[in-house]
Amino acid sequence: MPFSEFEHGEKGDALYAMELALSLEKLVNEKLLKLQSVAEENNDPQMQDFIESEFLAEQVEAIKKISEYVTQLRMVSQGHGVWHFDQMLLHEGEEAV
Repeated sequence: MPFSEFEHGEKGDALYAMELALSLEKLVNEKLLKLQSVAEENNDPQMQDFIESEFLAEQVEAIKKISEYVTQLRMVSQGHGVWHFDQMLLHEGEEAV
């Protein structure tokens, strides 16, 4: 059998995946804040405004949403709880229609 990354218990876990996604979103946010500070140091208010208006608000919302997912996944158990969470994510966009 070829090696599968999902044979490792944690890597196939929804909570692990969401925690990893959350850490990546936080890293992107940190890098955007650093870029904004570089723009400030170089007296470039247009770049600062562009980063803030186009990226930072979206990053904060993504971090908040994924943080909520991590909290929900910590509260549910493996098995049916994760399946129900998956179904909620699958049908999340359909409620607005």
